[in-house]
Amino acid sequence: FEVAKAHWEKLYTDDGAHFDAEVILDAANLPPIVSWGTSPEQVVSVAGHVPNPEDIADETKRKAAVRALDYMGLKGGEKITDIALDRIFIGSCTNGRIEDLRAAAAVLAGRRARVPGLVSPGSAQVKAQAEAEGLDRVFTDAGLEWVASGCSMCVGMNGDLVPEGNRCASSTNRNFRGRQGRGARTHLMSPEMVAAAAVTGAIADVRPLLQGRGR
Repeated sequence: FEVAKAHWEKLYTDDGAHFDAEVILDAANLPPIVSWGTSPEQVVSVAGHVPNPEDIADETKRKAAVRALDYMGLKGGEKITDIALDRIFIGSCTNGRIEDLRAAAAVLAGRRARVPGLVSPGSAQVKAQAEAEGLDRVFTDAGLEWVASGCSMCVGMNGDLVPEGNRCASSTNRNFRGRQGRGARTHLMSPEMVAAAAVTGAIADVRPLLQGRGR
């Protein structure tokens, strides 16, 4: 680390350097984002709508949107929160940290999931810590399956598949065609948003569900 640090400290901006623009983003003011297509870049605010391909200027992205909407069974202009879900998945190596499980549990505590789903911690160590904190009971009490750490439904391993044509709210990082099973339709979102989807049975804004819960 010290050798790497010594190298990094040599990488600094020249004195008097001019920047064309400085952009400062307050992430706390960003709305929850969810995916509608088959690429992690095809996303929209939870308060938004599925885009109309004809409104996309870039030809390559417009064609990609047409293909994605066909696979996902969606139409441009649909309100994102009108999309019903069939199941949910929280965890694996992406968004399966103890902080992620705590965030999802804060939404699910005392509530029941309307759709089935799996929760897979990011590692055996995280699983043990979550169980020591009682998070596993929050998930199982909500009606979700608490499973071992592993790839699981992220890539459709060990029989953890999304049936063809079903929609899954997933906290993982990829939503390519067939990622969770042949014909599976994946909507990427944060662990908290997946928990909200489990409770409501549809894509939903998690923020109202967190009111009064200390988050």
